[in-house]
Amino acid sequence: MKKYIIAGSAIVALSLSLVASVAFANHSWGGYHWARTGNPFTLKLGDNVSSAWDTVLATASSDWTQSDVLDTTIVSGQAKGNCQPTKGRVEICNKAYGNNGWLGIAQVWVSGSHITQGTVKLNDTYFNTATYNNPNERQHVACQEIGHTFGLDHQSTNGTSLDTCMDYFSNTGVNTASTLSTHPNQHDYDELGIIYGHNDSFTTILSAINGGGKPAVVGQNIDSNDPSAWGRAVKQDVHGHNSLYERDLGNGEKLFTFVTWRE
Repeated sequence: MKKYIIAGSAIVALSLSLVASVAFANHSWGGYHWARTGNPFTLKLGDNVSSAWDTVLATASSDWTQSDVLDTTIVSGQAKGNCQPTKGRVEICNKAYGNNGWLGIAQVWVSGSHITQGTVKLNDTYFNTATYNNPNERQHVACQEIGHTFGLDHQSTNGTSLDTCMDYFSNTGVNTASTLSTHPNQHDYDELGIIYGHNDSFTTILSAINGGGKPAVVGQNIDSNDPSAWGRAVKQDVHGHNSLYERDLGNGEKLFTFVTWRE
């Protein structure tokens, strides 16, 4: 085994660098994470999207797979009806969900501190209009909602760009040519490293779960597209929009709904 001697000043500089990195990468939401026994782990993204979203989904999957702890793979979707969740994976859907004010939502079911399933819904009612029908806005919203299903919160919600899809920058209007905020940035990858910097003794990921295809909470008939079913608002953005909701399902089970609102 080789031995190395590092000057004290170098150690201090390295320590300060690590502290700064950890201090900035602080956009976990409550430490919720997928249970798994080692890294990197692979999470399945169910493809329930139309051809207009195929490239967007492929890009988001490739982007998030750049993480050291997480790989994603696109598989055939199992969502039925109104984008029903599948235990142990994330279903990605698009549909004309109506003039309800939201461009996209991510819904994440947890048991204790562990994510058990998730869905992402992209609202074609708006994305089929001239204002939102551009590839960069599509990429921003899809990348962000998928990121929420890993345990990431927003890096900022004030509308400025941190050049991450986990901020609230909008690629509409005068910004239609901008590619800012369409991909994760290094702080997203750093945060994933923190969230998944430990091993669990079991897994909530589909590949190791028998059966699958059923919601984690049996007997809960929830219309997850209805805001009245999202529970209490627990966080707002700078514009006063409720950006995160929490519904207590009992027995340690919760449903979280992240919302990206139209301008």
